[in-house]
Amino acid sequence: MPRQQQAHERLDVFKAARQLAIDLYRETATFPSDEKFGLTSQIRRAAVSIPANIAEGAARRSKREFSRFLLVARGSATELRLLLDIARETGNVSDDRFNACGETLDRIVAMASGLIRRSDSQ
Repeated sequence: MPRQQQAHERLDVFKAARQLAIDLYRETATFPSDEKFGLTSQIRRAAVSIPANIAEGAARRSKREFSRFLLVARGSATELRLLLDIARETGNVSDDRFNACGETLDRIVAMASGLIRRSDSQ
């Protein structure tokens, strides 16, 4: 019997954030070993925080709590953009890859903001 899909797994914002986290795990595997406890760790932590907070918020009982977790996810997206910018400036991420991740982060932030507005208005 197939597993029933959780509420957060149906959200486009969760799907995009989850895929970005997976992609960045792969990307940071190519970073120099001296970055293991620096940028690699920080990028991975921030990237995973986005879908993790969306999932946790979706499991909460109230729309207000969901909005709060979406705000945290949005903050993690902003943090991740900064970390990727530093990785780009230090030569660990290409301009093209930075721009592609930035576009994905823009979509994630826009979707999260829309869900926050919708939750706050109900």
